[in-house]
Amino acid sequence: MTLTTSLGFPRIGARRELKHALEAHWRGELSADQLQEAGRELRARHWTLQVDAGIDLPPSNDFSLYDQVLDTAFLFDAIPPRYRALADADPLAGYFALARGHQRDGIDLHALEMTKWFDTNYHYLVPELEAGQAFALRGDKPVAQYLEAKALGIETRPVLIGPVTFLWLSKTVDGSDRFALLERLLPVYAQLLARLQEAGAQWVQIDEPALVLDLAPEAREAYRRAYAALTQGPRPKLLLTPYFGALGDNLELAASLPVDGLHLDLVRAPEELEAVLDRLPEGRVLSAGLVDGRNIWRTRLDNALLLARYARTRVGADKLWLAPSCSLLHVPVDLDGEKALEPDLKSWLSFARQKLGEIRVLADALDGRDTAHAALDDARARIESRKASPRVHRPEVAARLAAVTPAQAQRASPYPARRQAQEAALGLPPYPTTTIGSFPQTLQVREARAKFKSRKLDEAGYDAFLEAQTEKCVRFQEQIGIDVLVHGEFERNDMVEYFGEQLDGFAFTKLGWVQSYGSRCVKPPIIFGDVVRPAPMTVRWSRYAQSLTQRPMKGMLTGPVTVLQWSFVRDDQARADTCRQIALALRDEVTDLEAAGIKVIQIDEPALREGLPLRRAQWAAYLDWAVESFRLSASGVRDETQIHTHMCYSEFNDIIQAVAAMDADVISIETSRSRMELLDAFVKFRYPNEIGPGVYDIHSPRIPTTSEMVELLEKARAVLAPEQIWVNPDCGLKTRGWPETRTALERMVEAARILRGERAAAA
Repeated sequence: MTLTTSLGFPRIGARRELKHALEAHWRGELSADQLQEAGRELRARHWTLQVDAGIDLPPSNDFSLYDQVLDTAFLFDAIPPRYRALADADPLAGYFALARGHQRDGIDLHALEMTKWFDTNYHYLVPELEAGQAFALRGDKPVAQYLEAKALGIETRPVLIGPVTFLWLSKTVDGSDRFALLERLLPVYAQLLARLQEAGAQWVQIDEPALVLDLAPEAREAYRRAYAALTQGPRPKLLLTPYFGALGDNLELAASLPVDGLHLDLVRAPEELEAVLDRLPEGRVLSAGLVDGRNIWRTRLDNALLLARYARTRVGADKLWLAPSCSLLHVPVDLDGEKALEPDLKSWLSFARQKLGEIRVLADALDGRDTAHAALDDARARIESRKASPRVHRPEVAARLAAVTPAQAQRASPYPARRQAQEAALGLPPYPTTTIGSFPQTLQVREARAKFKSRKLDEAGYDAFLEAQTEKCVRFQEQIGIDVLVHGEFERNDMVEYFGEQLDGFAFTKLGWVQSYGSRCVKPPIIFGDVVRPAPMTVRWSRYAQSLTQRPMKGMLTGPVTVLQWSFVRDDQARADTCRQIALALRDEVTDLEAAGIKVIQIDEPALREGLPLRRAQWAAYLDWAVESFRLSASGVRDETQIHTHMCYSEFNDIIQAVAAMDADVISIETSRSRMELLDAFVKFRYPNEIGPGVYDIHSPRIPTTSEMVELLEKARAVLAPEQIWVNPDCGLKTRGWPETRTALERMVEAARILRGERAAAA
């Protein structure tokens, strides 16, 4: 009988139960014990759901209250010294301080740096290590959650982030070699594996997604040392689990490691099956990742079945496991909750629960069960229905895309000429201040939106409410002295969803939530067809906001690459083509904003780096079409119209030339959590245009002082020319409250004034 398994399940709950519990705890409305009980209830529900869907061996320890990398650092006591006193006194408070910062009871702690998990939109907390780092087991979370499932009568496979990937994801604060810490780390892993075996675990899943990256020789040697050591002592069987891409030149290494099973992502790399089978030692389990854990389209089961049957002939029925390509963390929980989706579109989709059902169908088909025939026939009919649907392809979109010329992706004049025109048009002071776009989405704002959507508030009433919120936001910015204003985006639910709702080719769910970080959840749109802009999307609110003030008002758009990356994208055409379709739709919006009198337009691209392929050999092709798409959206305006873009939580050192090639007049970037470390990219490469390095971290409730912001700006001045520097937060303020926003922005404006005063005195 073919064994079915899963590599991880969404932990937030079908209705974001974890989000609500976390935020209630942070507000002081839910005790630590009640929060832990909410976690236990979710875990039990998800284990039961997976077993009921036909999964023989579900995972455990894939659940986290915030982030699995943070869990690993905490488990191995890799806690930076500044957090240790709090973590020892109150472990849960210390854990959340690492994630969110802490500013209470005389304690003032910054949060850890946060960045993207490989090429996904999930963010992880970056562990901080140093030379001579000590590791020790702190608690027993993997063992406890394994035993928790066992008490429910469910055998699970505990999941651990592997030691090499953990070190690769970490940073050393003293510049020392991360992999030099491996010998200190391995005994703690071995101790944990021994405890899991003692608890009765038969298998442990060791996640090593770093195996799909370009690895330096020292990283490959670290893998050899790590698994030679971990397979010596008492332990369960080990399933080595890379995912998100092909093993490529690491294939020989992965196959040679002395583990008991190897997972293969056959969605991203189906072509590797033959090579892996040729090198897989006899008797080793192959976990075949045949169902896409990253997207929401139904699996082409006939194709997957061909791969599974061939693998079975090579390794035998008892050594083949069927699984998703990666953890299902990246998809919503259950399609059955979507009552409003159009039936044909819904029939093309598969969420986490449905994906487990597809794995069960594949296993039943392999094992010759008659029940599989009807399920396979149904899957074929749904796939054919999507191919034939007239809703998917629009000839006029293809014709416009084919007519695009290189000149359309170029501004009329080079940046120096545009700068002169913009200085004359805008008249901004040195160190101009602005924000990234959104202002606090209060309960009042969310309730008004909900009432409007449920028709309890008519359009006139809703517009009047939004006008009042917008005017309040504009007056506040004028009062504290911000130079380039924003309208606050009170009409917007999400920076991608808002635009997708106004573009043809997009569809939306009610409960299609996925975790971005911590309690932050997003509901990605579904791009199912060709993209068209039927009407202006943002002009009404930008024009209204500009009518309230004499100061420049920024038009706010989400860029084509970010709309693409933060959506579930159609898989029946090249991503580059879909991105260019979005770019053309946004180009129309940009020119309409300019015609409406908006002189500053921000086109956010926080996902540019996230979209990079994991292998450097594929970067150039991606960056070519990604940069072209941005420029296509931005280049239809006059010289005096200032184009901004924004990027957050990205390392720029290795793509800085592509960032410059976007040719935005101003780029704002996240630098506060890294204490301006990200500006290192601008040391060797002289960035030609203007830059707003974020001076405070909006993902934490902590409010920085004016002197902290001045200190960060002084670090920026060491790298950038004063006339290049803008002053802004590191991201939008949507998730923050008004009291902290007021205080932080007042301090930010004061920091800019201090620098202006110094500049004037020096002159």
